[in-house]
Amino acid sequence: MDKKSKMQAEKHLTGTLVLSVFTAVLGFFQYGYSLGVINAPQKVIEAHYTRVLGIVPLDRQATNASGEDGPIPSTIPSTIPGTIPGTVPGTVPGTVPGTEAWGSTEGTLAPPEDLAASPHVLTMYWSLSVSVFAIGGMVSSFTVGWIGDRLGRVKAMLVVNVLSIVGNLLMGLAKFGPSHILIIAGRAITGLYCGLSSGLVPMYVSEVSPTALRGALGTLHQLAIVTGILISQVLGLDFLLGNDEMWPLLLGLSGVAALLQFFLLLLCPESPRYLYIKLGKVEEAKKSLKRLRGNCDPMKEIAEMEKEKQEAASEKKVSIGQLFTSSKYRQAVIVALMVQISQQFSGINAIFYYSTNIFERAGVDQPVYATIGVGVVNTVFTVISVFLVEKAGRRSLFLAGLMGMLMSAVAMTVGLALLSQFAWMSYVSMIAIFLFVIFFEVGPGPIPWFIVAELFSQGPRPAAIAIAGFCNWACNFIVGMCFQYIADLCGPYVFVIFAVLLLVFLLFAFLKVPETKGKSFEEIAAVFRRKKLPAKSMTELEELRGGEAA
Repeated sequence: MDKKSKMQAEKHLTGTLVLSVFTAVLGFFQYGYSLGVINAPQKVIEAHYTRVLGIVPLDRQATNASGEDGPIPSTIPSTIPGTIPGTVPGTVPGTVPGTEAWGSTEGTLAPPEDLAASPHVLTMYWSLSVSVFAIGGMVSSFTVGWIGDRLGRVKAMLVVNVLSIVGNLLMGLAKFGPSHILIIAGRAITGLYCGLSSGLVPMYVSEVSPTALRGALGTLHQLAIVTGILISQVLGLDFLLGNDEMWPLLLGLSGVAALLQFFLLLLCPESPRYLYIKLGKVEEAKKSLKRLRGNCDPMKEIAEMEKEKQEAASEKKVSIGQLFTSSKYRQAVIVALMVQISQQFSGINAIFYYSTNIFERAGVDQPVYATIGVGVVNTVFTVISVFLVEKAGRRSLFLAGLMGMLMSAVAMTVGLALLSQFAWMSYVSMIAIFLFVIFFEVGPGPIPWFIVAELFSQGPRPAAIAIAGFCNWACNFIVGMCFQYIADLCGPYVFVIFAVLLLVFLLFAFLKVPETKGKSFEEIAAVFRRKKLPAKSMTELEELRGGEAA
């Protein structure tokens, strides 16, 4: 950013703008908190699931199968809803699996043949508890455009906060009912909120931000995410909230951020772009701009909005189907989807969801503290990216991040594979994990969240954000649901898969992703038109659109 642009940016950075952006990105804070909160207390929650579900551990099964007596397993609950107190579904009242003499015919049942598989039920419930959050996001992401246009950006964010409050309440009350059901339901509803919020927030922030600050303010989405992850990891320590007594409070605590966002949104102005382009309310748009920009003359931005409005008026309303079928948008849609896929399939959520487990495999004595270290590094380099994104540009940072993550994934694989031969390889694995996170925050982390809003003008933007959000959440779900199984199958070579994917994403970004730094929405759209169409076709298109406008 040159000196002139810097002075202009500082001039536009008002208290109202700061409040509006801060309030909006609280939605991403909740998203980050929900991503990280399930990690640290994994063993505590799994133990609670084991008690509630009446699962007999494999080692206890082996003890009883050998005919040896043993104490009553600690994994058997005293009462399960819908059963006689002191019994477990599938048993005769008065008997408890693991204490009866299996094979005896006196009032007891022989063990089910599939009892040895029961711990796999725990893996299923745990994977679902982790990944159902993304299912909620997938479902709600398609309604982002509709609710954003119907209610406006601010009112929409107000309304969807109800989902967050309800979801967090269910998780906070998990010990008062079937905990696995309440947690899965609570995370699904919270996912619904985050799916809507992850579309509405970038839409609002990009529309209230001046061009000179759009990239820097856009990276605050990612800063809010990593801050949420870090706080959830710290609070998840055993001596704080990550213990058997307090874990429901830990899971439901982001409801506080939802309440804070709800009340702060009442103080935020509506998007001037929405008011001017969608509703045609010129005076209200000017008032909103004056609140956001202070004493600056709003006419320059009003003129830009007028140009964008005319651009949108010259084309019919863009649906999700038209984004894929129209050659005008196809190139931008492919780029939008690929940056979202690259963010999720880079392997970063495997780190966020299962970092504690990965550090354990790497031989770290206190893996929870190593995971918190990842969160600290994550946060620090997200702050750094705020200053880099307007100086270095979106495309170059995205490429640098993918390249660094690729090399880190290879190093991580080597470290984990050779750990059994060389103890010092645990340090290689740890350093690789930290570098992986650093390079993610340089580019692939923050950029996909706001570049989609930059790639499209007002007309197709809601539909584009909806499909990009669905793509992001779908990939998030796939990683969350499948990573544990793939890690068990591939062992130390699991990150080879991500390394191959990162190479593909790097090549795509080098060939197809444009630079959007400092460009207006119309200028960015023109880049894709020039790439897609030869000169003759371009002239014909302009003539056709000129005729439609007339």
